[in-house]
Amino acid sequence: MLKLLSSPLLSLAMFLTSLSCFADDDAAVLLQKMDELFRSKSSISTMKMQIITPNWQRTLEMQSWTIGMDDTFIRVLSPRKDRGVATLKKDKEMWNFFPKINKVIKVPPSMMMGSWMGSDFTNDDLVREVSLVKEYQVSKSVEGENYRLTLVPKKDTVTVWGKIEFIVNQKTLLPLEQSYFNEKGVKVRTMTFSNIKDFSGKKMPAIMTMIPLNKTGHKTVIEYVEAEFDIDLGDNVFTLRNLQTRF
Repeated sequence: MLKLLSSPLLSLAMFLTSLSCFADDDAAVLLQKMDELFRSKSSISTMKMQIITPNWQRTLEMQSWTIGMDDTFIRVLSPRKDRGVATLKKDKEMWNFFPKINKVIKVPPSMMMGSWMGSDFTNDDLVREVSLVKEYQVSKSVEGENYRLTLVPKKDTVTVWGKIEFIVNQKTLLPLEQSYFNEKGVKVRTMTFSNIKDFSGKKMPAIMTMIPLNKTGHKTVIEYVEAEFDIDLGDNVFTLRNLQTRF
């Protein structure tokens, strides 16, 4: 019986298992790159957000600071009526500041999937409360010139998504598309990545377009105008005091 267990069939099974583990590890490394693409160790960025609906359009200009995956600070620069609106995410907590009413509002976890500033991006999209690598199981397949990363929530992950998929170019290792599926497996929104530019020596898509598939004629476009990475941001950016700073 022991001789049967050490047969070539078992060796082949062990070899295939090792390849599967390697593939999963390789997929996780690539997903880590997607996780950190727009953030790195630290970053400061200037962006434009264009919100488009069948009935109206508006454009926001804003600045964003990040430290790793944990801390994010966003301040709206224009238009005038929204100037000074700010969002702070520190560790697992998030706050919004509205200068017109001079009030800081803490965002509960139940609102992380709510719209940010009336756009098609959620609070979680903007501040990245969830690390994809930590919260999802990932597998990788090859499709022509691209990779497809399939993300399935881990058992203890709290999310509204039943599955997330990335299409990543094999040559550049940059994302082309990201799709979100509900728990029934229905695709509900898609984000495309385009206009690759060099920011501080880092190549990344400068434009992200989010399209909700259940809202005809709606989309939100974020364009990175400037971005710097791995710089010293100091200790005063990610504070409630800075959140309420008027300028």
